[in-house]
Amino acid sequence: MHRFSLLLLLLSCNQLSFCQEAPVIEKQYIKATQKLVKNKKVQKAFEHIQRMDPITMERHIELTEIEAPPFKEEKRGLVFADYFRTLKLDTVWIDEVGNVLGMLKGSEGKKTVALDAHLDTVFPEGTDVKVRIKNDTLFAPGIGDDTRALSMLLTIIESIKATNIQPKDNILFVGTVGEEGLGDLRGVKHLFRENGPHIDSWIAIDGGEIGRVNNKGLGSYRYRVTFKGPGGHSWGAFGLANPHHALGEAISNFVTAADAYTAQGPKTSYNVGVVSGGTSINSIPFESIMEIDIRSIEPSRLDAMEALLEKAVNAALIHQNEVKRQGPDLTVFVDKIGNRPSGELSDGLPLIQRTLAATTYFGTQPYLTRGSTDSNIPISKGIPAVTIGRGGKGGKAHSLDEWWLNKEGHKAIQLALLILLSESGIK
Repeated sequence: MHRFSLLLLLLSCNQLSFCQEAPVIEKQYIKATQKLVKNKKVQKAFEHIQRMDPITMERHIELTEIEAPPFKEEKRGLVFADYFRTLKLDTVWIDEVGNVLGMLKGSEGKKTVALDAHLDTVFPEGTDVKVRIKNDTLFAPGIGDDTRALSMLLTIIESIKATNIQPKDNILFVGTVGEEGLGDLRGVKHLFRENGPHIDSWIAIDGGEIGRVNNKGLGSYRYRVTFKGPGGHSWGAFGLANPHHALGEAISNFVTAADAYTAQGPKTSYNVGVVSGGTSINSIPFESIMEIDIRSIEPSRLDAMEALLEKAVNAALIHQNEVKRQGPDLTVFVDKIGNRPSGELSDGLPLIQRTLAATTYFGTQPYLTRGSTDSNIPISKGIPAVTIGRGGKGGKAHSLDEWWLNKEGHKAIQLALLILLSESGIK
């Protein structure tokens, strides 16, 4: 049985990575949600979602087994678009960057509410994405992040259609590209570009269980630093400037400075995640590369960290060119390959309040989070946006052993529908 509960207690530190007070939910939104769930069509839609559980699972597995590596989401996107057409959305199209969009026109159509899941995974082309089932648990790369959410969108569309629910506002269903890694949110950035489709509020479904309400964007800068030199034999060309030596010094310089800077102030992180270059143990490399991820809840601190990185790299370049014994100088290139903006929305915004109120209907304590998701872009622009969890149980995201268990997975779909209809209104 579903029930409402307004829980204003402190969340357990065991449940979250940090402690915070439970958000306050205004009574007007609790009442509005209570009224909406009593609507006969909404109740029928909830029942329909539960009956569709086997079909939702079939689509979940089907979509997971279609590769969607970074920058190569086309195959999955085409299948997803075909589903939109089969489910008879009013307009279906794939935009210039590969986002799949389907519009359900509202009875009034004064605003547009978007419901999003991302098409891409972190796994490279050629990864074995065949789903393995063991004791009701699904195992496959990308099975949770974010393919489950794609199947949820299809079930929501079908349930709206089957129960003749007519939203007041337009609903734009979206499968975005480029959410992961070096995709750098390119899909959602394209949607919110100048002269892009007008979107008044944004609801994304991504990681986590029911209860997650992400209203804060965690900003990040990402860089590729490349030192270049002539290269040569380790004995015969000894004395040439060595790109690896410069890179090692640059990392040491940066870590020392970044450690001191991040020891105080708003939380900021840094990570050298990739190091590459060189051809053999007895060759002076001609190239040395590192990729760095920097994150902060405070945008100005990202700029400060960028300055520390540039200083560390330049100091290493100068020193290694000074100590070389022969040959040309090293050169260095610092390329910014990722820029995810920070931002934060008030938990008093109607969309956030509606999401919190809807979550309590499922007997779950909602909690506010900060994350790096598709919602970063609308949040940074001050557009009402939230990311919610895909439900069920899952783990080992971004690994070959990623798993997902359909433990009351239908509830997350019902929750997403309830939030969507709360925001769009129904005739």
